[in-house]
Amino acid sequence: MVDLHPSRLLRLAPCAALLAVSGCHHTPGSARETTVQLSSMAALDSIFAAYDSPDVPGASVLVIKDGSVAVSRSYGLADVEARTRASDSTNYRLASLSKQFTATAIMLLAREGRLRYDDRAAELLPGFPAHGRDVRIRHLLNHTSGIWAYESFVPREQTVQVKDSDVLTLIQQAESTYFPPGTAYRYSNTGYALLALIVERLSGQSYASFLRDRIFAPLGMDGTVAYEAGVSTVQNRAFGYTIRPSGITRTDQSSTSAVLGDGGIYSSIHDLAKWDRALESGALVSRELQAVAWTPATLANGTTTRYGFGWFVDREDGGLRLSHHGETSGFTNFILKYPERRLTVIVLTNRRGGAPWDLAPKVAALAAFR
Repeated sequence: MVDLHPSRLLRLAPCAALLAVSGCHHTPGSARETTVQLSSMAALDSIFAAYDSPDVPGASVLVIKDGSVAVSRSYGLADVEARTRASDSTNYRLASLSKQFTATAIMLLAREGRLRYDDRAAELLPGFPAHGRDVRIRHLLNHTSGIWAYESFVPREQTVQVKDSDVLTLIQQAESTYFPPGTAYRYSNTGYALLALIVERLSGQSYASFLRDRIFAPLGMDGTVAYEAGVSTVQNRAFGYTIRPSGITRTDQSSTSAVLGDGGIYSSIHDLAKWDRALESGALVSRELQAVAWTPATLANGTTTRYGFGWFVDREDGGLRLSHHGETSGFTNFILKYPERRLTVIVLTNRRGGAPWDLAPKVAALAAFR
């Protein structure tokens, strides 16, 4: 018997979808379509078997094919203590998937002429460390700034949460950059916290308000928020957990969970479907400008990295492969996007560990989506 509980229903866009669904117009051969549907559902459930239990932290998976939602499916629990099931409206902490939104905020400011990618960060952000005087906005976006990881300066016993503004103070403790800006690649949460501060400086708004007014609200992403404790709330919130042999422990926050620019956004697969549609249609940033974000950085010696603006960029079977992981206290996520195939797979989970970067390619490889 196929489970058709609303939170686990395989939803498909009428006729544009690749799998059959009751109510869609069927051409002769519907028996074959039904077989494809059932086998694909079974394969999907098999991929997410570790999350498919009424007693464990959950997962939500979204597949978008040819501009339509092909799969919107959830497993397990969003809130273990309250026994709240995960659904397509469950808002998970995105962790580093947040970086694509920070990058887009910077791109919007660049389009409006408020900054240029080759501007010196120190000229836009008072208090920028002197040793980073040669760091450009472009370097912060593509992780080639060499700025030190702020996490290195957070005391192990820290109990008060670090915020974006604290990052600027923390990195003053460094005496130099890891390397001359633009000469090497090193993934940097610091860079994206600093970009959030630049957004605030140039827009005159808080980072969270800018994202709400310029990205989330225009796209109808009503449940998505850059979360600030005591300021905003997260509707339909998933809480983060760690699974150990001794049991399931809530591990929802850490000392760096309040830094927004590098990973503080909460969203659902319901809202991320709207985000993906905006990326494809150029609703916020033109396709030409988006192509810049999807172009890997070139270093001073001419070699190419694997990162653009908020996205990892690779080639697979001759086509563009975009991706990003997100790992933080109690959450592990992954987005995989093939622009030429018009295929996007997003996996959000509210548990530490797991490997959604392994699960998403398995979903993309299912016969229904090839």
